[in-house]
Amino acid sequence: MKRSNVAELLSSDKFLQEVTLKGWVRTFRANRFIALNDGSTINNIQCVVDFENTDERILKRITTGAAVAIKGTLVESLGRGQNVEIKVSTIEILGDSNPEEYPIQPKKHSFEFLRENAHLRIRTNTFSAVMRLRSALSFAVHNYFIKNGFYNFHAPIITGSDAEGAGEMFNVTTLDIENPPKNEDGNVDRTKDFFGKTTNLTVSGQLEAETYAMALGKVYTFGPTFRAENSNTTRHLSEFWMIEPEVAFNNLDDNMDLAEDFIKSVISYVLNNCKDDLAFLDNRLTQEDKSKPAAQRNEMSLLEKLNFVVENNFKRVSYTEAIDILRNCKPNKKKKFQYLINEWGADLQSEHERFLVEKHFKCPVILFDYPANIKAFYMRLNEDGKTVRAMDVLFPGIGEIVGGSQREERLDVLKQKIDELNIDEKELWWYLDTRRFGTAVHSGFGLGFERLVQFTTGMGNIRDVIPYPRTPQNAEF
Repeated sequence: MKRSNVAELLSSDKFLQEVTLKGWVRTFRANRFIALNDGSTINNIQCVVDFENTDERILKRITTGAAVAIKGTLVESLGRGQNVEIKVSTIEILGDSNPEEYPIQPKKHSFEFLRENAHLRIRTNTFSAVMRLRSALSFAVHNYFIKNGFYNFHAPIITGSDAEGAGEMFNVTTLDIENPPKNEDGNVDRTKDFFGKTTNLTVSGQLEAETYAMALGKVYTFGPTFRAENSNTTRHLSEFWMIEPEVAFNNLDDNMDLAEDFIKSVISYVLNNCKDDLAFLDNRLTQEDKSKPAAQRNEMSLLEKLNFVVENNFKRVSYTEAIDILRNCKPNKKKKFQYLINEWGADLQSEHERFLVEKHFKCPVILFDYPANIKAFYMRLNEDGKTVRAMDVLFPGIGEIVGGSQREERLDVLKQKIDELNIDEKELWWYLDTRRFGTAVHSGFGLGFERLVQFTTGMGNIRDVIPYPRTPQNAEF
């Protein structure tokens, strides 16, 4: 007999069919009713045991967390809360779960406790919903790009360059850290290392993706990236996944069009295909808000926020215009902002970005043409010599979710910027070659996948939207 899953059975109207189902016990009450879940849906299916004719030794082993195999008949449920249930004919215990030791009991657990038990937290409703949505978003990302003629490019994870110029990178070495080889100057001799030079875990696949875009036209990366930033905020991870499209012949306007269309597409996908999980997470967020002071509550529910993004055109605003708005707004004049905006050139904080989205424009915002001195070397310099063709997409509740730019395609300008920032030109000889041979206007952006998952699920901490978070002083599991 074909093994069914809970999602299929809950949507079935073929009563009296014989079914086989395997899953984990969520609860067992009155020595009769098993709430069974197999991960295929947020919802459990009720399995009714004939306890009077079931071995008592088996009944004692039906505990929360136990893995069981059930055979029975799918019948119309007489109870409230479900349309169908299984009338159990046989039950086999596949894996016991000692109720005195199993950490994930049917009660409310703190997220901090669940992070300490990240190997088991997926068995809770919240985390199973989050991770199913993460999977659906991942599919939607690939689906969007493939349908739109992009080629998936696997950027190297070990690299000798620092795309961001931040310097906060994880070093990759096979040298003996207790007694590394030294050169004549007394410094570590990197020529004796595995790659013969200093190498790190990548912070971005962008520079390599650019080289492929200049031959394949449209490419995208979707892979792990790493930052050795000593930050313990709810917005930062040391290991995370990045989505980075690069498109030859696209200017900044094309880039903004792509970012908006892409984001709307992937969010629309989960709205249409993950209704049960989103409904659960929407209710979770609503209940969580009730325990907060009114000033800290979300102005929109989770579903309202997602539809807000899908249904509204993104407002495009220059950095200069945004600074004028922020400088003259009430929170700035009344010193309610933590970081006051006094002059052009300030690096915007999350509070400023959220004000623009949630209070001023009341729609998603794309800021563009940022000051050159607060953006990366590879962004195209505007004719004014002060700003670059950069763009950030800002969302309600989260601030920046996408950062991108039109890339600097002019060899002389790019070399000058590299020189001004004291970047070793020899390390980027291959990158500069794309400006020597067949250079062309091209653009791209980066979207931190966990930020997208966090926005889509309504989770408050980015550590709760990745299976095993890597953060300072934490590499458990």
